[in-house]
Amino acid sequence: MLGICLALAAATSATPVFVPATHFTLAWTHSIEKQRWEEDYAVLPGQPPRLQALAARIRGSGAGMEPPDDAVFVDGWYVYHPATWPTTPLRLTRSEFTADFDLCIDGQCSTMAHELPSDHGITLLSPCTRPQ
Repeated sequence: MLGICLALAAATSATPVFVPATHFTLAWTHSIEKQRWEEDYAVLPGQPPRLQALAARIRGSGAGMEPPDDAVFVDGWYVYHPATWPTTPLRLTRSEFTADFDLCIDGQCSTMAHELPSDHGITLLSPCTRPQ
């Protein structure tokens, strides 16, 4: 079964948390500009599985979060398709001073802490298969 694995970067001996999903949205609020950012991903089969960025949306623009030149403004969002494949694992900084990431699967969103509590450091997100 395909999904994503979440692990705290500082916890080198901990077993990653498996979350079943072949499509998901990773969302957060920019810490300075307070604008919502969303990225859609697919987990593709293979040895090992791969992560494909499908689309991204930014609710507004500001310092450090300028939309790419090919972004289109639709219903209050700058929408674009990422031109490059993401490097995995994704390195997600989860600070105690900002809201946590939202992880949305099948239209249901919850904070990443619902799957893996934060240590206020880096969380690694990787495409994976269910551990045996």
